Amino acid sequence: METRVWVNPRQPQTLYIAQLLMYFQGGFSLVFEMIGARGLGVYTLVYTLTVAIGKVMAAFGIANERRWGYKLGVVVAVMPVALLLLLAVTDTPRWLWADAIDLLFDIALVALLLHPMSRNCQRYWPKRQPG
Repeated sequence: METRVWVNPRQPQTLYIAQLLMYFQGGFSLVFEMIGARGLGVYTLVYTLTVAIGKVMAAFGIANERRWGYKLGVVVAVMPVALLLLLAVTDTPRWLWADAIDLLFDIALVALLLHPMSRNCQRYWPKRQPG
């Protein structure tokens, strides 16, 4: 019988912290979008919801030692950093300062996922898994 877990503390500390951070970021993004705290446009809303749901799915995949979870986690962690840096270069620098805390957490998440300990651990996950 296969059991699924939401958080896996048996993994290296970098992946464990990345799981928690993705759950918190994804959960808070979903909550704030549901109550309409920012009054965003349609494209921004779709982007934010996609990244938030992607972070929750990636954290669940990493907790269950799925390679797709790790790959999805790297993609959804890099997307906000790339977007904020692109906005900082093309638009006024106020974008960078308005989301400075978010940017710090996103950079920390990328660093946790791309840390050698995280990369080495996910290499040993089975290539094919049932389910």
